[in-house]
Amino acid sequence: MSDEKAAVDLDSLSTVELHDRAVKYAREHRDLRFLWNLLRSIPAAAASLGEDERAEYDMLHSLSLLQEAMHSGEGELGQALRPVYLDYLAKHGGGA
Repeated sequence: MSDEKAAVDLDSLSTVELHDRAVKYAREHRDLRFLWNLLRSIPAAAASLGEDERAEYDMLHSLSLLQEAMHSGEGELGQALRPVYLDYLAKHGGGA
């Protein structure tokens, strides 16, 4: 499948499905770099939604960020993170 075809197919998926595929692929391939980048992206995504208090990153909140990452495909936060999932899955053949 061409990269362009994969990108089109990925773009048609819901944000929840993109999240689930990306996280599943990262877990199966032990891609801690992606999971760490996802955690680092959450505050910026929250800030883009005007949730400034949620956007403050603090290592003391890393466990709550991990929990949030597991559900970060949902709602407005999921939509704000959609480009992260699209980029990751496009680079890894759709994660299927």
